[in-house]
Amino acid sequence: MFGKIKWIKNNEAIVEKNNDNIINSEDLMNIHVIFEAPNQRILGEVTEIDESGIKIRFLGEFLEDKYVSGILRKPLPSSTLRLINNQEQMQIFGTNNNDNLLAGNSPIYNCPIYFNINNCFSNHLAIFGNSGSGKSCGVARLVQNIFLNKNMLSYNANLFIFDAYGEYKTAFSKINEMNKYYNYKFITTNPVDQDDESLKIPIYLLNLDDWALLLQLSDHSQIPIIERTIKLSKIFAQNDENAKNYKNHLISKAILSVLFSNRTTASKKNEIFSIIEACHTDEYNFNTEIQGLGYTRKFSECFEIDSNGNFSESVLINDYVLSHLNDELESTKEPDKAFYTLKDFEKALEFTLISEGFQDNSKMYNEAIILKVRLHSIINSHIGTYFEYENYTTIENYISSLVVKNGNKSQIININLEDVDDIYAKVIVKILSRFIFEFSKHSKKRASIPFHIFLEEAHRYVQKDNDVFLLGYNIFDRIAKEGRKYGVLLNIISQRPVELSDTVISQISNFFIFKMTHPLDLEYIRKMLPNISDDVIEKQKSLQPGTCVAFGSAFKIPMIIRMELPNPMPYSSNCDVRNRWIPNEN
Repeated sequence: MFGKIKWIKNNEAIVEKNNDNIINSEDLMNIHVIFEAPNQRILGEVTEIDESGIKIRFLGEFLEDKYVSGILRKPLPSSTLRLINNQEQMQIFGTNNNDNLLAGNSPIYNCPIYFNINNCFSNHLAIFGNSGSGKSCGVARLVQNIFLNKNMLSYNANLFIFDAYGEYKTAFSKINEMNKYYNYKFITTNPVDQDDESLKIPIYLLNLDDWALLLQLSDHSQIPIIERTIKLSKIFAQNDENAKNYKNHLISKAILSVLFSNRTTASKKNEIFSIIEACHTDEYNFNTEIQGLGYTRKFSECFEIDSNGNFSESVLINDYVLSHLNDELESTKEPDKAFYTLKDFEKALEFTLISEGFQDNSKMYNEAIILKVRLHSIINSHIGTYFEYENYTTIENYISSLVVKNGNKSQIININLEDVDDIYAKVIVKILSRFIFEFSKHSKKRASIPFHIFLEEAHRYVQKDNDVFLLGYNIFDRIAKEGRKYGVLLNIISQRPVELSDTVISQISNFFIFKMTHPLDLEYIRKMLPNISDDVIEKQKSLQPGTCVAFGSAFKIPMIIRMELPNPMPYSSNCDVRNRWIPNEN
């Protein structure tokens, strides 16, 4: 079958073709061979066949009964060549045992391929492929194989799938039929079926970074505005005497700032009335009765301008305002637990705008007005409904509520965002991912509850954003770098890897690459993945739908895998144009 070794250079060898070969040359392509010599077994793969001979690339070495990837020594020129045997094949392609999971079948050897569960799912994973390459079907099949695995009960699995187009609802909805202990939960922005659950996020659990994303902050000067608004929202949420006094204190400070400014009297009146219109309490509104010596005046009446151009009741105004001024309230600390709504946050933003340091700073005031407009727009759109949470909860309890369905634990939590624009879909995914990361990070026992975050159409979310400039980090970059030790694992699914964050890609350990043809994506993969060879690139360019090249820490060698079609299928097929063109006879 194989003749003598003609030469060995770098990581390849050229071997003569044996004329007595009973196998066609085409049948040798991508076949694995062994360079055998005393105390040496080098694994190689046939990559090219022409008249000059057979080109074989070295992959690794068998040391006793174990395969080790990589080459430290070249085969001896006197080595004999043979095809890989069944035992060696099992070392590479894996076996069906408690530690392994079925990936698919080898189209070359027509045998099943297994990978180690920990080597794959305890690391970050990426699935790339063009539209129509079978990427969504591959994801669905991979997840279904987890729960079809008869060697173990994956009851404690937590797979959060952020579904960009609602593709996976049909693929996982019958998981309970596979095993009565398995459950599937569909959370969506547009409930249709009875089992669908509306997406609701507690707005009061958002931190400064989350608000920066939601309100699309663009400048560092906007951060103190949001920071103070969060503090005021929490203080006002107590709705007690201290909160009321603090509101009156802030209004008093704002009015005094106007009274002692160099504006005209008419301008002062307009400014004070604007403050009262935006921020009013029982003690500060246009109809508040202010007690003078033997008489009362309504608050609005005190600002009538006399013939000298002054306020007619300036003394009464000053005394009343000063009576509600209390600088000790500035040291009020916000409570750790506070329930408030988007509208409460909007009201707190109004108080922030009148606070000293904002209204007299034109740049900060203009930046605050931008935030005010954006917040108001969210409140009055369907986006605001996603943040309407009725009761107070903690991040821990909120994560638990996402997982539990009808009192039972769900292993797959499918969050459908097909009705949300990319801008807000990205924000929602980042917020929920941060919740999961924070929950895992503060868990008493590190990595005791693993979470797998599947990001369908990941290029919509895992981008080179402004987060790093504005906040100092990007949540997906942080999860990519730190998530493994806390049990938070990313599963990136994308048809445009060139648009993904370089930091995230650099931390991924395993890849399933379906057919890709765009030259920019191919070049990006070639540059970003140090362990990928030109041969792997060439292989995946001509793959059939549903077939991928898999490589990484879970695989002994880069291998071609043909995945079975998922059952049920995801809702990701093309439109049936031919039948849709035909008029409905009924």
